[in-house]
Amino acid sequence: MKDNRRSFLKLSGLAGLGFAGGIMKGFAKEPQESIEAAPGNTFYKQQFNMSGYAAPKMETVRVGFIGLGQRGPSHLNNMTKLGGVSIMGLCDIREESVLKAQKGIEKSGQKPTHYFGNKDAWKKLCDRKDVDLIYIATPWDLHVPMAVYAMEQGKHVAIEVPAAKTLDECWQLVKTSEKTRKHCMMLENCCYDFFELMTLNMARQGFFGDIIHTEGAYIHYLLDLNFKKDGYYDMWRLKENIGRNGNIYPTHGLGPVCQVMNINRGDKMDYLVSMSSIDNMMNEEAKELAAKDDFYKPFVNKPYRGNMNTTVIRTNKGRTIMIQHDVTTPNVYSRIHKISGTKGSALKYPSPKIASSHDKWLSEQEFKSLEEKYQPPIVKKVGELAKQVGGHGGMDFLMDWRLIDCLRNGLPLDQDVYDAALWSAIAPLSEKSVANRSTSVDVPDFTAGLWKQNKPVDISLETGGTTTVKV
Repeated sequence: MKDNRRSFLKLSGLAGLGFAGGIMKGFAKEPQESIEAAPGNTFYKQQFNMSGYAAPKMETVRVGFIGLGQRGPSHLNNMTKLGGVSIMGLCDIREESVLKAQKGIEKSGQKPTHYFGNKDAWKKLCDRKDVDLIYIATPWDLHVPMAVYAMEQGKHVAIEVPAAKTLDECWQLVKTSEKTRKHCMMLENCCYDFFELMTLNMARQGFFGDIIHTEGAYIHYLLDLNFKKDGYYDMWRLKENIGRNGNIYPTHGLGPVCQVMNINRGDKMDYLVSMSSIDNMMNEEAKELAAKDDFYKPFVNKPYRGNMNTTVIRTNKGRTIMIQHDVTTPNVYSRIHKISGTKGSALKYPSPKIASSHDKWLSEQEFKSLEEKYQPPIVKKVGELAKQVGGHGGMDFLMDWRLIDCLRNGLPLDQDVYDAALWSAIAPLSEKSVANRSTSVDVPDFTAGLWKQNKPVDISLETGGTTTVKV
């Protein structure tokens, strides 16, 4: 009875979207968001499998940066410390941001061209024939237009998180990457944090047994920064929190556990349910600020998202993932990172812990022994250098080093366009579930069924690892 009811609801939903009357039109046109989101993704035929794809290697990676506000300068600084990198251009709508970024890299000897002032100046950077990779660290609504254009101009792209805001945008990234055979990597730095890398290596070697459940989160107090006038250009991040009730920033906690569970590479997400609390913080903050400053009056009595969102995902293999998001209540910072398996478990925050039974967490000495045994090759090679450079404890640098090393050695990237699309898609899917009393929502398969044969991320470092570091 339940299966019949579920099938009926699916068919009813498709009929309500005009599916029955427009099916032939759907084949004739670019697939629309409602059709792309249909269970099973039967309407999408993959053009080329970007999972495991290795682009031709290049001795020097020529890089252009778009967006030099909160995140761009950090990646720029990392690039000046890598051998085999030439910085070709810096772009931001604000001239002062470009000049500040240039001043920050003066000692490196890099002399990139500057682009600023015009809202379309970034296209000139993407049009250049002497650029191989475009870094995008702009407001979220610009990520996909810039990435698509850059790939169409023959550039690989690296996009800050989240890569996309809507399902339609996720599909744009997938189709363009496949069509152009250009990498589209979302810069999910948490996949390169030291404990996350170690637990990934442990999972690869069977320490946890069969993975049953994982958890991740982004719990980070950002209320003051979101309302700060000079925090984000044109208050863009505050505006993202209006009218979007769900987990709008899911990837930090999600990315690492997806790699542990081989999502898109042996398993896939089937459906999710999502629930949000009320907002007791953002509207109150807007009211308090507006009472003293008219600048904030437009932000009063807006439909802010709930302070805490909890989303639960079920995979094709019957495993579960819980993801949380709260950046407005005075919680202590946590990305969680929990792994539960048939032979062991791990938990990070407030401190990293490992257990091989239900009795207790391993002692500090036992943990150190495991750390030595399961330290992944990338950490052995550049971990200490990454800590010296910094950037969220070194994980930013590990990520940038790995991206450049893969491109220089013609290796597949650790994160491909299907990961960028899937991890980002949790935001609009969670919004849809929340808006419908937490009903289940099917998750699209961006790999078009090839998740069954795609190989897991290779963290062996048996090839590559040739990129030098200048600290």
